[in-house]
Amino acid sequence: MTFAQGPLFWALVVVALVAVGAVLRARKTNIGLRRQNADLRRERDTLQRQRDELHLTHTGLLHRQSVELAEVRKDAEEETKAVLKAAVRTLQGLADEQQVVIENAQKKYGDDPNMLADLMAVDHANSQFGRRAQGIAVLCGGWLGRRETVASVFDVARSAQGRIRQFDRVRVNGQVNFSVVSKAVEPVAVVLAELLANATNYSAPGAPVEINIQAVPKGVCLIVDDAGLGMGQEEKDRAAALLAPQAAISVSSLGIPPQFGFAVSGVLAARYGFKVSVDSVSPYGGVRAVVLLPDELLTGDAPAPPAPLAAPGGHDADVSALPRRQAPTPPPTPLFPPAAQPAPAPQPTGSFTTAGGLPKRRRKSPVSVVPSAEPGPARSNEETASRLGAFQRGTRSGRDTTTMEGPEFQ
Repeated sequence: MTFAQGPLFWALVVVALVAVGAVLRARKTNIGLRRQNADLRRERDTLQRQRDELHLTHTGLLHRQSVELAEVRKDAEEETKAVLKAAVRTLQGLADEQQVVIENAQKKYGDDPNMLADLMAVDHANSQFGRRAQGIAVLCGGWLGRRETVASVFDVARSAQGRIRQFDRVRVNGQVNFSVVSKAVEPVAVVLAELLANATNYSAPGAPVEINIQAVPKGVCLIVDDAGLGMGQEEKDRAAALLAPQAAISVSSLGIPPQFGFAVSGVLAARYGFKVSVDSVSPYGGVRAVVLLPDELLTGDAPAPPAPLAAPGGHDADVSALPRRQAPTPPPTPLFPPAAQPAPAPQPTGSFTTAGGLPKRRRKSPVSVVPSAEPGPARSNEETASRLGAFQRGTRSGRDTTTMEGPEFQ
């Protein structure tokens, strides 16, 4: 019994010792693995911290690069605009001097219809040159010339008509008893001329372009309808962004060749407080552009008649001493007969108020009369020259300015 238990006991002791050794080795291995795992975790955390630091450094460098690049681009844009503005100011001055020379030649040779027609062609080309120079000046931060008198909405429309190449395709329809305030005459004429230029350039050569003048509760609308191919949604979105700019428009973003029309219109509309949109379809399938002039830019005052021409023998001094509104002036006559229009409905003569509660005056008679479309008898050379001159004065009445560039706040 004792002998039998002896070997079993020692066997159990050996097994226990082996088990204890195995446990000790496993514990030692486990401790080593835990220590190694902790080291790996510490190394991982260090690498993550380094990665985060590198990411922050990279983000900071990218931000710094974008800021510096934006500053460089802004400086380059400002320098480009400054150079263009200075150059365009010189060109505007030359165009104004050329305009004076043309007007003097018209006064000198105005009795000859052929000579007057040639001078009007030169004047028309000069007006287009001046419009493009004005547009570039506006995009470069410049200001349009300042005007001292109001102009009827119809005369502003005719002034815009006379600034485009294909002016004979434009028909001005409708009439309202309002004038445009002096500070907004030139901006509205420039914007309307840009819209007319687009309408004539992007429609068939023989298709007419209409300007419909319509009074609305919020002011007066100048509606330009063409018979072109229209605009896609992407083009409409881009035009809407340019016509209602949220930031300064970059000259370099207008393409090659640059498209100034919508950009110039958006800058002037935002600066002077009227709205321009081209998101509608015209009745002829083309584009309908709408210029909305609010009540703040309108007045019921009639524009002053042009100063009488000087008579020989020093009679101009006696004429200039007469009251400015003593004699009514005949309405300007278009070079081509406009479409016949129905007689406008009589307007009430009572006092009205704007949305802000300010009084608004209405006149009993139109500010500017739309010329009749009825054919007249044959005219002499002198009468033809007189009518050509009257048409030119009408188209130029909305763009007569007293200074080439006005102050920042007009």
